[in-house]
Amino acid sequence: MPSSSARADVTRSAVLAFIGGSGPTSRADLARELGVSPALITQHTRQLIADGLLVELDHSPSSGGRPARLLGLVADAGRAIGVKVVADHITVVEVGIDGTVVRSATEPFDAAAGTAITRLGEKLRAFIGGDDGAPLLGIGVGVPGNVDEQAVGTVDSTQLGWQRVPLGEALRRELDLPVLVENNVNALAIAEALHGQARGHENVLVLTIGTGVGAGLVTDGRVLRGRSGGAGEIGHVPVEEDGPLCQCGGHGCLEALVGQAALVRRARDEALIGRDAGIAALRSLADAGDSGAQKLFSHAGHLLGRVLAGVVNVVDPEIVILLGEGVESWRHWSFGFEPAFRAGLIPRNRAVPVAVETWQDDRWAQGAASLVLSTPFDDQGRSGEQGRLVRERLAVARATEQGESGQPT
Repeated sequence: MPSSSARADVTRSAVLAFIGGSGPTSRADLARELGVSPALITQHTRQLIADGLLVELDHSPSSGGRPARLLGLVADAGRAIGVKVVADHITVVEVGIDGTVVRSATEPFDAAAGTAITRLGEKLRAFIGGDDGAPLLGIGVGVPGNVDEQAVGTVDSTQLGWQRVPLGEALRRELDLPVLVENNVNALAIAEALHGQARGHENVLVLTIGTGVGAGLVTDGRVLRGRSGGAGEIGHVPVEEDGPLCQCGGHGCLEALVGQAALVRRARDEALIGRDAGIAALRSLADAGDSGAQKLFSHAGHLLGRVLAGVVNVVDPEIVILLGEGVESWRHWSFGFEPAFRAGLIPRNRAVPVAVETWQDDRWAQGAASLVLSTPFDDQGRSGEQGRLVRERLAVARATEQGESGQPT
């Protein structure tokens, strides 16, 4: 059984997320919906009230028993910015304390440019602008690649062409705010645990397909990062010994066979699409019933299914959640995926559910923002000095609010 300290940050964040999505809620309903004990909910909600994030409201109606007190959010307790960075664009969101997206924007971005980090800081500064709403607690950034530590934020990314880029340090200097940086699939796994179909599960495998292939592993309620933040690189599982060159430098990696660039390259080689056409053309062809295009996606699904079955057999998740740009073509992938995946599972895992979610760019950025929102409850100290700064900003905001309302600070 996971310790309460290992899961406390996720549970408290999940309380805020649930109340934000469902409205004022009783402690009993929270315990039932989140799948934890009433005693644990009482413990966490007491601390959330003390932290100025929750407030007790009027009693709920009763059908004969003792009326239950409802808990509601202190809506202006804080907000966070989340950023998803890819090679050619960024998606930025502002979220409330419950993780709900308040506003979002997508802008072009050239990660290969010499001024990329400076331009990223400028774009974030413009997005933050003169908004004088709830206090801004910090910024979370999700990137495709390895991140040494969330609180340091040095990035190695083959997709972005970055080596040892001090992203966290540069953004903190530019914006004068706490900045947490994480692998984008790990950040997405956090968002799924708080807001998606992973909620209520403590062992989850989040798989993304699209430009690359990645995985986020939630084990005993915590995201597994590995020694250097690189856990979950399922796209670099070797599949074909003499296969095509992968961007990581190896040959025959899963990503080099089923990633977006690989599918487009093969479709062009087989004259299914023109030399200048891309993944959208291939998807349209498959949607129109072209057997060659459908076979290409089905073969990719077969390879993905076999590799994923091996991963599931190793990590033993309660649920697999699949999302990313590639799910727009999932009905074509699934013909090869389902039989290969189920056949590759050992008997005890053959009933593991696979949930396919609609691709939304802002969900990735929402995951990055969740890095900030979970730091007030970071019992393990994973957010380091930046987490401490987030907590300081939250404490100042709370003290200011109490002073303005005439309450003791």
